[in-house]
Amino acid sequence: MSTPNPELPAAPEPEGEVRLTFMEHLRELRKRLGRALIGVAVGMALVGGFVEKIFHALMQPVLDSLPENQRALHYTSYVEPLMVYLKVALYGGIFVAVPWVLWQLWLFIAPGLYKREKRVVLPFLASGTLLFYAGASFCYFLIMPAAFPAMAAIANDASLSPVLTMSEQLSLILGMLLGFGIVFELPVIIAFLSMVGVVSWRTLAKYRRIAIVVNVILAAIITPTGDPLNLALMAVPMIIFYEIGIVLARILGKKPATEATVTRAEG
Repeated sequence: MSTPNPELPAAPEPEGEVRLTFMEHLRELRKRLGRALIGVAVGMALVGGFVEKIFHALMQPVLDSLPENQRALHYTSYVEPLMVYLKVALYGGIFVAVPWVLWQLWLFIAPGLYKREKRVVLPFLASGTLLFYAGASFCYFLIMPAAFPAMAAIANDASLSPVLTMSEQLSLILGMLLGFGIVFELPVIIAFLSMVGVVSWRTLAKYRRIAIVVNVILAAIITPTGDPLNLALMAVPMIIFYEIGIVLARILGKKPATEATVTRAEG
């Protein structure tokens, strides 16, 4: 006669867990978003006095790709320079406030995590910040010097003369910088999603081939030219970061309740 299996202990609950209603979650989210926006506003104030210098630095890769006698940007209305400088201040504020915004994100999700997961707060913030800035720097110093001459070569015709406007070139530059910054965040994003149980490393590994195809498509969209070198410079880091994300998801990922309970019982 077989003895019934002893009941397994209940799965551990997150330490210091505070159960909130749906409306309380929304209020907490609004609070964190509000504080993140305050951080962006402070960042805007810090860069506000340097918008012209920042704008000219951002436009340098564009100007370097033009012939010597055509290195100038144009505006189509008297309001355009003002709007351009305001946009520089806004995006500059976002770049400055990245660590603060990530901190607010952490404070929002931390109550639902276990103690061991909360220990990664500093690596989470540090790596998230450094990867974002590394992505933007990678784009500015490696991608743009190759991308803009390649685009200029496409219109290499004596009958054509470029008339590049301030707003259009700024949108292109900022889009590329933010795109690369976010792409370099891929390992942190995957680790975060695995910690809260949205994805698992097994699922990520299972759909690796699809992810590679999606990465190449995204790289083609983010890079402004179809040049194979620029595409590779974007796609290869994305694929590498995806693989790093799988490793982090395996280490930091939230275990299913049954698996966590069985592991605890066996110990």
